[in-house]
Amino acid sequence: MTQNNDFLVLKNITKSFGQSVVIDNLDLVIKRGTMVTLLGPSGCGKTTVLRLVAGLENPTSGQIFIDGEDVTKSSIQNRDICIVFQSYALFPHMSIGDNVGYGLKMQGVSKEERLQRVKEALELVDLAGFENRFVDQISGGQQQRVALARALVLKPKVLLFDEPLSNLDANLRRSMREKIRELQQRLGITSLYVTHDQTEAFAVSDEVIVMNKGKIMQKAAAKALYLHPNSLFLANFMGESNILPGILQGQDVTVNQYRFELANRAQFNLADGECLVGIRPEAISLLSNGEESQRCDIKSAVYMGNHWEIVADWHGQSLLINLNPEDFDAGQHSAYVHFSSRGVFLLPKE
Repeated sequence: MTQNNDFLVLKNITKSFGQSVVIDNLDLVIKRGTMVTLLGPSGCGKTTVLRLVAGLENPTSGQIFIDGEDVTKSSIQNRDICIVFQSYALFPHMSIGDNVGYGLKMQGVSKEERLQRVKEALELVDLAGFENRFVDQISGGQQQRVALARALVLKPKVLLFDEPLSNLDANLRRSMREKIRELQQRLGITSLYVTHDQTEAFAVSDEVIVMNKGKIMQKAAAKALYLHPNSLFLANFMGESNILPGILQGQDVTVNQYRFELANRAQFNLADGECLVGIRPEAISLLSNGEESQRCDIKSAVYMGNHWEIVADWHGQSLLINLNPEDFDAGQHSAYVHFSSRGVFLLPKE
């Protein structure tokens, strides 16, 4: 049984191809009306999970529920889901209107209703009046919006996104992820999104699930994932981190003989003693004076437009530091490090 607000539920799902276990006893719950993203490196199993939800693959064991109904053995046609693919998958010989209305035609929807719903769907994706154009007459970004309209017009229970923005350039990716998020929230469609791009995952999601080797490593809102990764894998995968050995004692942690206070010791759930200290590059500032334990030598500084990317030697430890342009002098050769506890996290020593 599933709770009323648990709309898409995967229970004890395992998927094997021969002797290779791709998904290993996975449990997943997506609340009604939310957007959840599966994020992870290539081969982690995220696309296989999406294909299992869609009915394109059958689980080796386990169950899949949509809105309380067991759909484990149901065909893709009987699951009331739609997929927005990376490749758009539009019919080049059909007009945009016919592409968007194709699914409705297959469902036997009358021509009058079909034309009205196609018109509304194209308006949703800012393509009003494009009904009579053809695929080769519109841009890649517009083609992806047509693919989105084709899915939305069917009003599915679950909307699936399979790396939908991978073929777009950076500016188009930004505008499309904003449009996808806006429509998902406005329409309240329960959605599962697959990507390997952290920025994309953060931009569109209520929650992000990070996967590795067929398992869920951590599920949380984007901010919690970034600030409080629960493993060394997460710390390295979610952005860049300086991982250094340290010693935890009370509210303080000591790294390289530099002792500083933690904002909230309780959140780390670690006993006093040796640990790993993660420090985000943007959590490090450089001061003109300080204790000897804070002193570092600047090895390189690269201007990246919106920040300086600095590599410093700190008593034998290499530190990656990101500073605002106005906070660094390009001729600077030494400084004193200071850590903002907001960008520091702790992990058990491995």
